[in-house]
Amino acid sequence: MAEATQSKKKKAKRVVSSGQVHVQATFNNTIITFTDGSGNKLTASSSGACGFRGSKKGTAYAAQVAAERAATAAKQQYGFNRAEVFIKGIGLGRDAAVRVLAGMDIAVETIKDVTGVPHGGVRPKKARRI
Repeated sequence: MAEATQSKKKKAKRVVSSGQVHVQATFNNTIITFTDGSGNKLTASSSGACGFRGSKKGTAYAAQVAAERAATAAKQQYGFNRAEVFIKGIGLGRDAAVRVLAGMDIAVETIKDVTGVPHGGVRPKKARRI
């Protein structure tokens, strides 16, 4: 019992001033993730987590709200102020999320599109037998 009543030491606040922002923008949702330089997750938010439901999750406004929430958490908890942005997908939230970062005094150093591109395509249909 004596061990349980002892006060625990406070965890040191981690400062990550620069890192990466990953934006995954699909037609149905937008997910924004703040990571440190090596890709370890700091904070994340999505349109669905911000209370949007159904087709509203895929809108640019929903992406803007999600990016604001993730950015404020990253700034408050980690002192985040410089970012490399990696955008994946073709949804409406692509541009909205990046605009929010500039508006919240996070310096955007680079913007890179990492959307997957098919090479070779799908397997063709089998030959028709008549």
